[in-house]
Amino acid sequence: MTIKLLALDMDGTLLNENKDISAENRRWIRKAREAGVVVCLATGRGRRSLLPYYEQLGLSGAPFVAVNGGEVWQDEERLLRRTPLDLSLNCPLAEIAKEAGAWFWAYGLDGYLTKDNWEPGFERETWLKFGIYTEDRVALARAKEAVARLGELEITNSDPNNLEVNPPGVTKASGLAEVCRLLGISMEETAAVGDSLNDLPMIREAGIGVAMGNAQRAVKEAADAVVATNEEDGVAEVIRRFVFGEAAK
Repeated sequence: MTIKLLALDMDGTLLNENKDISAENRRWIRKAREAGVVVCLATGRGRRSLLPYYEQLGLSGAPFVAVNGGEVWQDEERLLRRTPLDLSLNCPLAEIAKEAGAWFWAYGLDGYLTKDNWEPGFERETWLKFGIYTEDRVALARAKEAVARLGELEITNSDPNNLEVNPPGVTKASGLAEVCRLLGISMEETAAVGDSLNDLPMIREAGIGVAMGNAQRAVKEAADAVVATNEEDGVAEVIRRFVFGEAAK
């Protein structure tokens, strides 16, 4: 199988625990791009948060998927698709987080809102994604049940201690499919790499789905392959194995 597009999650995958891209990962990403592979960041982060890494990798002009598929960008300037949460959900979601005693956040059109800078009126703004974080697993489970009762939503995570909420049908896989349509390629010609439940849809639907060594168990079970951790240049291993072949050095 020839891989034409490589979709990379960021936190826990491309980035190490210091939130840096290792020299080895950068080197192999450059090799992949020189070989004609499109490298697409597919992240729960918003555009502003991912752009410094996008620029560091020299990805100018390449498409990317942000906020778990809530936005798909043709390049750093041109938006292909944006799918916000229904405004009627904002107040209930915020109340569920408050009742759980959790830290929470929302990606709005104009920035990143958190419990720490929350002000009255934020519930009336357009949100692309809402998140809840607590290390109290009982409270987190109750919050998940409460969110599920709000209706058909994508409820996932980027960490075992959080929930991330997107509109129904909005996932990294739906975003990646949009990128494939833009490029005129099939999902079978893609490889997708990640570590958390928000990566599961694209890992399942890509031609090759790869879990990091530090991935959550469900992600490893669903993947076609498991590679080294984000501290051990797992992305470089993906490129060596699935773009160039195991013998590449």
